[in-house]
Amino acid sequence: MATRRRPNGSVTLFDVALEAGVHPSTVSRALDPRQRNRVKEPTRLRIVDTAHRLGYRPHLVARGLQSGRTATVGVIVADLGNSFITPIIHGLTNSIETLGLVPMIAETEDDHDRLAVILEHMVSRRVDALVVAAARSGDREILESVGRLLPTVIAARPLAGTTLSQVTHDDVLGGRLAAEHFHRLGHRLVVQLRGPDDVGNFPLRGTGFSDYCRRAKVDELELPQRGRAPSEEEGARLADFLLSAGRPLPTGVFAHNDLMAVGALSVFRDAGINVPGTLSLAGYNDLPMVGLIDPPLTTVRYPSMELGRAAGEMLSQLLSGGSPADRFLKPTLVVRASTRAL
Repeated sequence: MATRRRPNGSVTLFDVALEAGVHPSTVSRALDPRQRNRVKEPTRLRIVDTAHRLGYRPHLVARGLQSGRTATVGVIVADLGNSFITPIIHGLTNSIETLGLVPMIAETEDDHDRLAVILEHMVSRRVDALVVAAARSGDREILESVGRLLPTVIAARPLAGTTLSQVTHDDVLGGRLAAEHFHRLGHRLVVQLRGPDDVGNFPLRGTGFSDYCRRAKVDELELPQRGRAPSEEEGARLADFLLSAGRPLPTGVFAHNDLMAVGALSVFRDAGINVPGTLSLAGYNDLPMVGLIDPPLTTVRYPSMELGRAAGEMLSQLLSGGSPADRFLKPTLVVRASTRAL
């Protein structure tokens, strides 16, 4: 069916309705996050597909004046330089753009005071909702305060004890997968390079790893220090501490994220310790770069893109007045050349 176009080439809601064979009011409801559940799913999907195919863009200013909304979603991350964040943002953006929503992205640099300032700016700019992928345990009170004002999703970093909607990941299972891998390779003395305890993922990864080692009777060397940040610098610092501790060197090292593993690898290399000849090294997240380093890094894959999409779906439900159940995604182990059997 030919689509009518206005002199300026724009496509209107009426054009979408004509092409999809429905009433304009049905198109309006199908493309409105607050009313989309009033349209049968096959019809809604047909309308969304038609709108995308025709290049329809809702008049966001007019919609905002009618609804009191700004069609923006505040997205708060800890570190935009961390490539772990990129697929989360991609997945989220792909999910919310079908709702006519645009992300407004800000970075906390893992600082509580900076988070507080960003939240104040987001609220003052009247974003319709928030996705926070930068939570630390000390942030719960301020995030719950904002959650009483705006639909808020906690993503990626679990926040213990909160009533806010969360989409996270089974970090306990991820830690267990790493420990099981070392055990199957015959390692009997292992160590963790732990991330900061106030970022919820890392204590959970540590618990999963240690619990498996305990049950499998694998000896675990406990470092008295934790990483202050999940960074290359902190991975290198902990690796230096491990080498200077004057204890027997473990044959298996589990870094709580890939950046820490890369930092540790550089220290081991400078010290003349071959990976995986002398010791095996595993990380977490499966960043794009870790398959390209020498040796390619064994790691636990975090489903970042899927998590971003799930956060967008959860946000849609909240904006429609729903109460979505928390989502909990599963990790997988990716074995590469940085680990070997003894």
